[in-house]
Amino acid sequence: MKFASGCLIAAVVTLSQDVSAFAPPPSSSSSLPLRQSHSASSSPSALGVTGQQAESKGPAAFLRKVKADLPQFSWLAEGSGNPNNKIDMPDYVQAVLSQPDAPKREAESEDRTHRIRNRSDEASADAAALRNMLVGEADTEAWWRTPRETPKGGRPVTRDDPLTVLVAGGGLAGLVTAAACHAKGMKVAIFEQASSYAPYGGPIQIQSNALRAIQRINPKCFEELVAAGTVTADRVSGLKIGYKKGNKLAGLYDKGDWLVRFDTIGPALEAGLPATVVVDRPVIQQILIKHGVPEGTVRIKSRVQTFEDLGDGQGICATLEDGTKAYADVLVGADGIWSQIRKTLHGLDDGAGGFAASGAAGGALDDAEARKLARETVKVAAKADRRFSGFTCYAALAPHRASNIEDVSYQILLGEKKYFVSTDGGGERQQWFALIREPAGGVDPEPTPEDPTPKLTRLRKEFACSGDGDADGNVWDDFALELINASSEDDIKRRDLYDGAPLLATVDPQRLLSPWAKGPVAICGDAAHPMMPNLGQGGCQSTEDGYRLGEELGTVTHTKDIPWALGKYSRVRVIRTAIVQGFAQLGSDLLVDFDLMMTLPLLGPFFLTMTQLSMPWVLRFLYTAEF
Repeated sequence: MKFASGCLIAAVVTLSQDVSAFAPPPSSSSSLPLRQSHSASSSPSALGVTGQQAESKGPAAFLRKVKADLPQFSWLAEGSGNPNNKIDMPDYVQAVLSQPDAPKREAESEDRTHRIRNRSDEASADAAALRNMLVGEADTEAWWRTPRETPKGGRPVTRDDPLTVLVAGGGLAGLVTAAACHAKGMKVAIFEQASSYAPYGGPIQIQSNALRAIQRINPKCFEELVAAGTVTADRVSGLKIGYKKGNKLAGLYDKGDWLVRFDTIGPALEAGLPATVVVDRPVIQQILIKHGVPEGTVRIKSRVQTFEDLGDGQGICATLEDGTKAYADVLVGADGIWSQIRKTLHGLDDGAGGFAASGAAGGALDDAEARKLARETVKVAAKADRRFSGFTCYAALAPHRASNIEDVSYQILLGEKKYFVSTDGGGERQQWFALIREPAGGVDPEPTPEDPTPKLTRLRKEFACSGDGDADGNVWDDFALELINASSEDDIKRRDLYDGAPLLATVDPQRLLSPWAKGPVAICGDAAHPMMPNLGQGGCQSTEDGYRLGEELGTVTHTKDIPWALGKYSRVRVIRTAIVQGFAQLGSDLLVDFDLMMTLPLLGPFFLTMTQLSMPWVLRFLYTAEF
């Protein structure tokens, strides 16, 4: 079984490399193939958006052309879909959820909704009040301000004179890394560039593998997160077709019909792992700050700009953006996809580091700042060697009780050039993402008296569920607009999605031996392996990184051994994260071509069957107790 799983994942990574090869570099988005239709003009389109939508890439583009050139018989698409594809909870999922040790669904209620939302509000208030942050006199006397006289060759690490660690970035990766190091007796400090811990991006899914890592790091943090969270593994997850598609030869599907349904609890129970929960971002942050690290560990308005390796086991000197110096034995860059630490570590060009829209920082962006950032990010990505995914993403947390909330926790509505993702956010809220394939750097029009809600206007057209449907004539399932219409214009955020190459693209011997570390400096989380959100594993892999960093640094008995420990950390982590990263890329690239598969005889049914059969194996790989 393990061999079969390994073969599947290896194939996925290989395929993902082939697929991503068709993705243009961020600096040349104009080279994307363009749809020659009313929705593909270089001026603002019928949807009121400046830019052009891209077509399918690679083999899918070829198949679409072949199919379009063949004779079309409308009678083949007549009829209704299979009634079994309209059932939310199939027997095989219900059988797993009925196991004695499976979590039992706690139905939505007014008390539960109040408890979850109130906990989020309290955490946000704590963050705004800078509770447990490094401020005032404690800041001026912080331990990291004083350079220490470490002899050449380094010093022994003891209980009384522990390893000292600076963490750049106070998002999930940084907080977990600091908690893991503190749990091993190290002295830690976190430097977060944001002026406050703003609740950006809605709740985070902490999947089973990440929960196990947190449980090992700090049982109290684990208990608090589980108590604060909403279990999502107690219902069905899967893929749906967004609009009527298919034919009598490949299978007919009505809009909203299920294509693939699966549970996430079965593989977790097999591995002895806890059930996945979703927790509000400020709640996670405050739990980790309160229970994971000592008070005064986090310093806000602090961005690490540069650093100097002092050499010979003598540690590092980090310089903050305001000129403040910080000294320690180790520096960990958890400062996001546009990491300043990564830029310096890998010798990237000026401009490769930028404002990291982390869980802490991103919420501070208003629409005007987001428009400016979208254009600047194209330039930063080219210098930072990041891959533009081909998608822009609209996201919001809708204060809405979903119509299928008691049976469905996660679903994707698939369509050509776009797809719509929704997941239970807890407290009668739905977190949703609308991913649309188009070049990078696009922005929405500014509000006007005629159209005060341009983002909502676009999304209502993109996922139209009545009349003539969207620009391509597809009438979408009602569920997308159910959530979009429950969201306000101000709550909807837009950003282009970038990730990184699944495997190392270098011949540098040092980086092959130590991919994410050099000397006493390492990177983790999005700084090391940014990935598409399809698997919900970005934060989970960052959590695993933090755990592994703590474990390896915990073995250090002399500062001269730090480079070896950090090198081992990155060697252990790079293969697993590359597989997850590659699979997320593949999934994203294929999702928008699922509708094509629905019309191809033999290939369509085969593709769906293989997707259904492979999901348990993919989840078994993700939900491992060892990382």
